[in-house]
Amino acid sequence: MQAAECTWTHFEMLRPLCFKSPSTTPLFFNFSKHFQKGFSDSSFFRSNRRISNYPSFMATISSLSTHKDPVSTHDATPNITHQPVQVAKRLEKFKTTIFTQMSMLAIKHGAINLGQGFPNFDGPDFVKEAAIQAIKDGKNQYARGYGVPDFNNAIAARFKKDTGLVIDPEKEVTVTSGCTEAIAATMLGLINPGDEVILFAPFYDSYEATLSMAGAKVKCITLRPPDFAVPIDELKSTISKNTRAILINTPHNPTGKMFTREELNTIASLCIENDVLVFTDEVYDKLAFEMDHISMASLPGMYERTVTMNSLGKTFSLTGWKIGWAIAPPHLTWGVRQAHSFLTFATSTPMQYAATVALQAPDSYFAELKRDYMAKKAILVQGLKDVGFKVFPSSGTYFVVVDHTPFGLENDIAFCEYLIKEVGVVAIPTSVFYLNPDDGKNLVRFTFCKDEETLRSAVERMKEKLKKK
Repeated sequence: MQAAECTWTHFEMLRPLCFKSPSTTPLFFNFSKHFQKGFSDSSFFRSNRRISNYPSFMATISSLSTHKDPVSTHDATPNITHQPVQVAKRLEKFKTTIFTQMSMLAIKHGAINLGQGFPNFDGPDFVKEAAIQAIKDGKNQYARGYGVPDFNNAIAARFKKDTGLVIDPEKEVTVTSGCTEAIAATMLGLINPGDEVILFAPFYDSYEATLSMAGAKVKCITLRPPDFAVPIDELKSTISKNTRAILINTPHNPTGKMFTREELNTIASLCIENDVLVFTDEVYDKLAFEMDHISMASLPGMYERTVTMNSLGKTFSLTGWKIGWAIAPPHLTWGVRQAHSFLTFATSTPMQYAATVALQAPDSYFAELKRDYMAKKAILVQGLKDVGFKVFPSSGTYFVVVDHTPFGLENDIAFCEYLIKEVGVVAIPTSVFYLNPDDGKNLVRFTFCKDEETLRSAVERMKEKLKKK
């Protein structure tokens, strides 16, 4: 998710659009002439990286055409004229997300979901109890737009402990509805139409979508296996005085890569030289295993040009709370807050009070979190190797990327469909995280943010049913 990943719920939200028609044909099929074409021309699905050519997915959608709404035959039902679903041109390319598709297939086939990045276990009791207490204490009305003071203070204190930087919680911290909103507010508040922004592929799909909404010109640099190192020469030839910003995610979703100090220092020097802003997504900062996390803002000369985005969900296994924040110097915070004011205005009040308690957790909590995830990672990584995958190193996050080609499937999408239908395990095809889908066609992503029994069960299914070709 990264900060937020779509689920079956998003499809359920479409049901009123699908079934309000008195006709037995859902309005879903009137999406647009392009979407209609997709049901008769599978090349549309092959060429569109947001709608994959899953026969089972197509069958699931097609089966809806036989649905009759029992209410639709009532005499009082208004005569509704069929109209195509409309979407702005800047969002036309972003069709149904891969996470929605995988959830639908997982439910249909009873598969173990190692695709979506949310835990199947609950967050800590002391944080949940703090939320309950805040609700009981009547902290249930709109919060101050940029955050409850106590929470802003807690964010600033945690940032100082992590980076050594002293920031003003009133002027440099903006609380958002998850990191996804922090990303959107940053893009919409600081990027103008036509501005050039550099991404590192593979990337969390929200980045490209929000940049599209901002009207940005996206340039992409691909990180390649086995170590997904930054191609410094390519970066030097790409960044220029025309570059407005560069977006970094470390630890990195989906690869688990952590940007090294050398890489970050090089990026910092290029940004200072070319007067470029840096937007950093650091939601996995507490899930750093093989090396210490380095925040870009902590490097010399970088705080003044950096927006640091983070959230509560990954560290405290509370992804449904949607509590995030953006830290930036006042002159950049202004733009972030302007956009935030007209996106959500304010974030859940009682959850902010609970998040305050969470960020004040002792160091022992974070040490135990890391130990638990390292144990889960070990189970999955060894299991995937035993099955026959080539597993690439993952230094952070709760994701692992593997090469699926030993099993003989055409590409990552075909492999993931086979894995769900024939094996009963969900992974995510990584081609959806690239501007050029072919760059990711040999790779799939698994997550280990599940309980150990679930991880072992998934590995056993793959050992039993997945064979090399």
